[in-house]
Amino acid sequence: KPLAAPVSHEVAAAEALAAAGRLFALERAGEVTVARSIADIDGALAEGAPPVAVLHLEGAEPIDPALESLPAWYAAGLHSIGPVWSRANAFATGVQFVFPSSPDIGPGLTDAGVALVRACAEMGILIDLSHLNEKGFWDVAKLEAGPLVASHSGAHAVAPASRNLTDAQLDAIGATGGLVGIVYATAFIRADMADDPDTPLAAIAAHARYVADRIGVEHVALGSDFDGATLPAPLGDVAGLPKLLDAFRDVGFTEPELERIAWSNWRRVLDAWWR
Repeated sequence: KPLAAPVSHEVAAAEALAAAGRLFALERAGEVTVARSIADIDGALAEGAPPVAVLHLEGAEPIDPALESLPAWYAAGLHSIGPVWSRANAFATGVQFVFPSSPDIGPGLTDAGVALVRACAEMGILIDLSHLNEKGFWDVAKLEAGPLVASHSGAHAVAPASRNLTDAQLDAIGATGGLVGIVYATAFIRADMADDPDTPLAAIAAHARYVADRIGVEHVALGSDFDGATLPAPLGDVAGLPKLLDAFRDVGFTEPELERIAWSNWRRVLDAWWR
Protein backbone atom coordinates (compact mmCIF):
# COMPACT_ATOMS: atom_id res chain seq x y z
CA LYS A 1 0.00 0.00 0.00
CA PRO A 2 1.22 3.58 -0.57
CA LEU A 3 2.27 5.73 2.35
CA ALA A 4 -0.65 7.22 4.24
CA ALA A 5 -1.27 10.93 3.87
CA PRO A 6 0.48 13.16 6.42
CA VAL A 7 -1.42 14.42 9.45
CA SER A 8 -0.80 17.96 10.67
CA HIS A 9 0.47 18.59 14.18
CA GLU A 10 -2.61 20.67 14.98
CA VAL A 11 -5.08 17.93 14.02
CA ALA A 12 -3.05 15.19 15.69
CA ALA A 13 -2.61 17.18 18.90
CA ALA A 14 -6.34 17.83 19.20
CA GLU A 15 -7.25 14.18 18.59
CA ALA A 16 -4.58 12.88 20.96
CA LEU A 17 -5.53 15.28 23.74
CA ALA A 18 -9.16 14.20 23.47
CA ALA A 19 -8.18 10.53 23.63
CA ALA A 20 -5.90 11.15 26.61
CA GLY A 21 -8.74 13.03 28.29
CA ARG A 22 -10.98 9.98 27.97
CA LEU A 23 -8.26 7.84 29.56
CA PHE A 24 -7.85 10.25 32.47
CA ALA A 25 -11.63 10.32 32.95
CA LEU A 26 -11.55 6.55 33.36
CA GLU A 27 -8.73 6.96 35.87
CA ARG A 28 -10.72 9.50 37.88
CA ALA A 29 -13.65 7.10 37.90
CA GLY A 30 -11.41 4.42 39.41
CA GLU A 31 -11.72 2.12 36.41
CA VAL A 32 -8.05 2.18 35.42
CA THR A 33 -4.67 3.32 36.73
CA VAL A 34 -2.43 5.25 34.34
CA ALA A 35 1.05 3.89 35.01
CA ARG A 36 3.66 6.53 35.78
CA SER A 37 6.09 4.25 37.61
CA ILE A 38 7.05 0.61 37.91
CA ALA A 39 5.25 0.59 41.25
CA ASP A 40 2.03 1.31 39.33
CA ILE A 41 2.74 -1.63 37.02
CA ASP A 42 3.37 -3.93 39.98
CA GLY A 43 0.18 -2.69 41.59
CA ALA A 44 -1.83 -4.33 38.82
CA LEU A 45 -1.06 -7.68 40.45
CA ALA A 46 -2.81 -6.76 43.68
CA GLU A 47 -6.15 -8.45 44.25
CA GLY A 48 -9.00 -6.16 43.29
CA ALA A 49 -6.72 -3.57 41.67
CA PRO A 50 -8.04 -1.86 38.52
CA PRO A 51 -6.33 -2.53 35.18
CA VAL A 52 -3.17 -0.53 34.47
CA ALA A 53 -2.68 1.42 31.24
CA VAL A 54 0.48 2.98 29.82
CA LEU A 55 -0.20 6.23 27.95
CA HIS A 56 1.42 5.80 24.52
CA LEU A 57 1.43 7.76 21.27
CA GLU A 58 1.76 5.78 18.03
CA GLY A 59 3.15 8.50 15.83
CA ALA A 60 4.64 11.64 17.36
CA GLU A 61 2.56 14.09 15.33
CA PRO A 62 0.84 15.38 18.52
CA ILE A 63 4.29 16.62 19.65
CA ASP A 64 5.49 19.83 18.00
CA PRO A 65 8.85 19.52 16.19
CA ALA A 66 10.43 21.98 18.64
CA LEU A 67 9.41 19.60 21.46
CA GLU A 68 7.95 22.41 23.55
CA SER A 69 4.86 20.31 24.34
CA LEU A 70 6.78 17.14 25.24
CA PRO A 71 7.31 18.03 28.94
CA ALA A 72 3.59 18.75 29.29
CA TRP A 73 2.72 15.39 27.78
CA TYR A 74 5.19 13.69 30.11
CA ALA A 75 3.76 15.49 33.13
CA ALA A 76 0.31 14.28 32.09
CA GLY A 77 1.53 10.69 32.00
CA LEU A 78 3.05 10.00 28.57
CA HIS A 79 5.59 7.22 29.15
CA SER A 80 5.87 5.57 25.72
CA ILE A 81 6.00 6.88 22.16
CA GLY A 82 6.51 5.59 18.65
CA PRO A 83 8.08 8.34 16.52
CA VAL A 84 5.96 7.29 13.53
CA TRP A 85 3.04 5.27 12.31
CA SER A 86 3.38 3.98 8.74
CA ARG A 87 3.79 7.45 7.26
CA ALA A 88 6.43 10.16 7.21
CA ASN A 89 6.29 13.00 9.72
CA ALA A 90 8.58 15.69 11.11
CA PHE A 91 10.59 13.11 13.04
CA ALA A 92 11.11 10.08 10.80
CA THR A 93 9.63 7.84 8.09
CA GLY A 94 7.39 4.87 8.77
CA VAL A 95 7.20 1.79 6.59
CA GLN A 96 4.22 1.44 4.31
CA PHE A 97 2.71 -2.04 4.19
CA VAL A 98 4.54 -3.90 1.41
CA PHE A 99 4.94 -7.63 0.68
CA PRO A 100 7.49 -8.89 0.03
CA SER A 101 9.81 -6.11 1.15
CA SER A 102 12.51 -5.37 3.65
CA PRO A 103 11.87 -2.53 6.13
CA ASP A 104 14.60 -0.53 4.35
CA ILE A 105 12.17 2.03 2.94
CA GLY A 106 12.93 5.74 3.03
CA PRO A 107 15.30 7.98 5.02
CA GLY A 108 16.08 7.79 8.72
CA LEU A 109 15.52 10.15 11.63
CA THR A 110 15.34 13.86 10.93
CA ASP A 111 17.17 16.30 13.18
CA ALA A 112 13.90 16.71 15.07
CA GLY A 113 13.67 12.93 15.39
CA VAL A 114 17.14 12.72 16.90
CA ALA A 115 16.20 15.45 19.36
CA LEU A 116 12.96 13.61 20.21
CA VAL A 117 14.76 10.36 21.01
CA ARG A 118 17.32 12.15 23.16
CA ALA A 119 14.67 14.14 25.02
CA CYS A 120 12.56 11.04 25.65
CA ALA A 121 15.58 9.17 26.96
CA GLU A 122 16.35 12.01 29.36
CA MET A 123 12.77 12.13 30.66
CA GLY A 124 12.24 8.39 30.76
CA ILE A 125 9.79 7.91 27.88
CA LEU A 126 10.18 4.57 26.12
CA ILE A 127 10.86 4.72 22.37
CA ASP A 128 8.86 2.17 20.38
CA LEU A 129 10.39 1.15 17.05
CA SER A 130 7.43 -0.69 15.52
CA HIS A 131 6.36 1.12 12.30
CA LEU A 132 9.77 2.85 12.03
CA ASN A 133 11.72 2.02 8.89
CA GLU A 134 15.10 0.31 8.97
CA LYS A 135 17.26 3.42 8.58
CA GLY A 136 15.34 5.05 11.43
CA PHE A 137 15.81 1.93 13.54
CA TRP A 138 19.58 2.07 13.14
CA ASP A 139 19.61 5.81 13.81
CA VAL A 140 17.89 5.17 17.15
CA ALA A 141 20.28 2.32 17.90
CA LYS A 142 23.28 4.62 17.36
CA LEU A 143 21.96 7.04 19.99
CA GLU A 144 22.15 4.31 22.68
CA ALA A 145 19.17 5.85 24.43
CA GLY A 146 17.93 2.64 26.05
CA PRO A 147 16.96 -0.96 25.27
CA LEU A 148 15.60 -1.23 21.73
CA VAL A 149 11.89 -2.08 21.82
CA ALA A 150 9.45 -2.98 19.05
CA SER A 151 6.06 -3.25 20.72
CA HIS A 152 4.17 -5.10 17.95
CA SER A 153 6.32 -6.59 15.21
CA GLY A 154 7.17 -9.98 13.76
CA ALA A 155 10.19 -11.78 12.34
CA HIS A 156 10.96 -10.94 8.71
CA ALA A 157 12.47 -14.41 8.23
CA VAL A 158 9.06 -15.94 8.99
CA ALA A 159 6.89 -13.45 7.09
CA PRO A 160 8.71 -11.06 4.70
CA ALA A 161 6.51 -8.02 5.26
CA SER A 162 8.01 -4.54 5.46
CA ARG A 163 6.69 -4.14 9.02
CA ASN A 164 8.72 -7.05 10.36
CA LEU A 165 12.23 -7.11 11.80
CA THR A 166 15.27 -8.50 9.99
CA ASP A 167 17.67 -10.85 11.75
CA ALA A 168 20.16 -7.98 12.12
CA GLN A 169 17.51 -5.87 13.83
CA LEU A 170 16.55 -8.74 16.13
CA ASP A 171 20.20 -9.22 17.05
CA ALA A 172 20.52 -5.52 17.93
CA ILE A 173 17.41 -5.69 20.11
CA GLY A 174 18.83 -8.66 21.95
CA ALA A 175 22.24 -7.03 22.39
CA THR A 176 20.68 -4.00 24.11
CA GLY A 177 18.49 -6.04 26.43
CA GLY A 178 15.43 -4.97 24.48
CA LEU A 179 12.17 -6.57 23.52
CA VAL A 180 9.98 -7.69 20.61
CA GLY A 181 6.25 -7.72 21.32
CA ILE A 182 4.89 -10.20 18.80
CA VAL A 183 2.27 -8.67 16.52
CA TYR A 184 -1.11 -10.39 16.03
CA ALA A 185 -2.16 -8.78 12.71
CA THR A 186 -2.64 -11.55 10.17
CA ALA A 187 -1.06 -9.52 7.36
CA PHE A 188 2.27 -9.51 9.23
CA ILE A 189 2.32 -13.03 10.67
CA ARG A 190 1.38 -15.00 7.55
CA ALA A 191 4.02 -15.88 4.95
CA ASP A 192 1.61 -14.70 2.23
CA MET A 193 0.65 -11.46 4.10
CA ALA A 194 -3.03 -12.30 3.65
CA ASP A 195 -5.44 -10.11 5.61
CA ASP A 196 -7.41 -13.22 6.58
CA PRO A 197 -9.04 -13.96 9.94
CA ASP A 198 -8.91 -17.67 9.06
CA THR A 199 -5.39 -17.79 10.47
CA PRO A 200 -4.35 -20.17 13.27
CA LEU A 201 -2.76 -18.92 16.48
CA ALA A 202 0.18 -21.11 15.55
CA ALA A 203 1.17 -18.36 13.12
CA ILE A 204 1.76 -15.94 16.01
CA ALA A 205 3.53 -18.64 18.02
CA ALA A 206 5.89 -19.29 15.10
CA HIS A 207 7.18 -15.71 15.28
CA ALA A 208 7.64 -15.93 19.05
CA ARG A 209 9.53 -19.19 18.67
CA TYR A 210 11.80 -17.75 15.98
CA VAL A 211 12.66 -14.64 17.99
CA ALA A 212 13.26 -16.66 21.15
CA ASP A 213 15.52 -19.12 19.33
CA ARG A 214 17.47 -16.27 17.72
CA ILE A 215 17.98 -13.85 20.64
CA GLY A 216 16.50 -15.51 23.73
CA VAL A 217 13.11 -15.80 25.39
CA GLU A 218 13.97 -12.84 27.64
CA HIS A 219 13.46 -10.63 24.57
CA VAL A 220 9.99 -11.90 23.60
CA ALA A 221 6.63 -10.54 24.80
CA LEU A 222 2.99 -10.30 23.88
CA GLY A 223 2.57 -7.46 21.43
CA SER A 224 -1.01 -7.35 20.10
CA ASP A 225 -2.38 -4.66 17.74
CA PHE A 226 -6.04 -5.04 18.65
CA ASP A 227 -6.94 -1.69 17.09
CA GLY A 228 -7.42 -1.44 13.34
CA ALA A 229 -5.99 -4.82 12.31
CA THR A 230 -7.44 -8.15 11.21
CA LEU A 231 -6.71 -10.69 13.93
CA PRO A 232 -6.88 -14.49 13.85
CA ALA A 233 -10.49 -15.46 14.54
CA PRO A 234 -9.52 -17.93 17.30
CA LEU A 235 -8.04 -15.01 19.26
CA GLY A 236 -10.93 -12.60 18.90
CA ASP A 237 -10.05 -10.00 21.51
CA VAL A 238 -8.03 -9.76 24.71
CA ALA A 239 -10.19 -12.47 26.31
CA GLY A 240 -8.60 -14.91 23.85
CA LEU A 241 -5.07 -14.50 25.23
CA PRO A 242 -5.19 -17.78 27.22
CA LYS A 243 -5.69 -19.55 23.88
CA LEU A 244 -2.64 -17.76 22.52
CA LEU A 245 -0.55 -18.92 25.49
CA ASP A 246 -1.71 -22.45 24.73
CA ALA A 247 -0.36 -22.02 21.19
CA PHE A 248 2.95 -20.89 22.69
CA ARG A 249 3.00 -24.02 24.84
CA ASP A 250 2.49 -26.06 21.68
CA VAL A 251 5.77 -24.73 20.26
CA GLY A 252 7.72 -25.59 23.38
CA PHE A 253 7.58 -22.61 25.73
CA THR A 254 7.66 -23.63 29.39
CA GLU A 255 5.55 -22.13 32.17
CA PRO A 256 8.42 -19.98 33.53
CA GLU A 257 9.08 -18.76 29.98
CA LEU A 258 5.41 -17.91 29.49
CA GLU A 259 5.48 -15.81 32.66
CA ARG A 260 8.34 -13.81 31.16
CA ILE A 261 6.58 -13.45 27.81
CA ALA A 262 3.26 -12.44 29.35
CA TRP A 263 4.54 -10.09 32.05
CA SER A 264 8.05 -9.80 33.38
CA ASN A 265 9.92 -9.07 30.15
CA TRP A 266 7.75 -5.99 29.63
CA ARG A 267 8.26 -4.98 33.25
CA ARG A 268 12.03 -5.21 32.82
CA VAL A 269 12.25 -2.95 29.78
CA LEU A 270 9.82 -0.41 31.23
CA ASP A 271 11.92 -0.28 34.36
CA ALA A 272 15.04 0.27 32.26
CA TRP A 273 13.48 3.23 30.41
CA TRP A 274 11.42 4.94 33.09
CA ARG A 275 12.89 7.40 35.57
